Amino acid sequence: MNYNETSTNKVVETMMAHRSIRKYSDKQVRKEDLDTIIRSAQAAPSWVNGQHVTIISINDPERRKKMSELAGNQNYIIEAPVFLVFCADFHRIKVACEMEGKEFKAAVNPDLLIVGSVDVGISLASAITAAESLGLGTVPIGGIRRSPLEFIELLDLPEYVIPISGLCIGYASEVPNQVPRLPQAAIFHEELYNQDINEEIKELNNIHLEATKGRKSGGSTWTQRMANFYMYPFYVNDSYKDVGKMLKQQGFRKGE
Repeated sequence: MNYNETSTNKVVETMMAHRSIRKYSDKQVRKEDLDTIIRSAQAAPSWVNGQHVTIISINDPERRKKMSELAGNQNYIIEAPVFLVFCADFHRIKVACEMEGKEFKAAVNPDLLIVGSVDVGISLASAITAAESLGLGTVPIGGIRRSPLEFIELLDLPEYVIPISGLCIGYASEVPNQVPRLPQAAIFHEELYNQDINEEIKELNNIHLEATKGRKSGGSTWTQRMANFYMYPFYVNDSYKDVGKMLKQQGFRKGE
């Protein structure tokens, strides 16, 4: 196959045109469209059909304001007409075990966290594609994990349920340029992992520097941005430091 040749259809075109939207108009999202987005997310595949995802819609302005602050003062949580929180959910699995007279013991296995996170990621991606195919803009909010204990309290999450990501949905009032991606050779390997990717990363650095020159913070290379973010154990300013506490509180206790 010649990888320079690209097969497209409307779905692929929508996915390839993705931008993260951080400025929204006041136009409301139709209930029918939101229902379509949720049903699309629910139709996504999941491990053993466990359907380990719960989606919570937040409409109350005061709760939105609080969540925006907890997520790192991300104002689009307030501005977007729709804000959803995607959770990895094994509470229903516990209920299913109880209904069958069995004990739920799998939470001691770290693989369960991978299962839940992957299922949320697939569901979230399906919601994004559905929303964008309807002419809406989106941006995922990983910042909810900055304050996971507070989000658990605000959402009244039971044991074995953890918040993974938020999702803002609405009509864009400003469409940014598309963020440059790595050359395909850096992320797509055949048969074995190819560690010789320095040239591909240098190529992205040049493109990234040019693409970010107009930003208030000034231009940066991709490697500069990644190194500045990941040089700390808990990212910038000890953000995300409570994720371990959150997992233990919600019942994911390895080896106990």
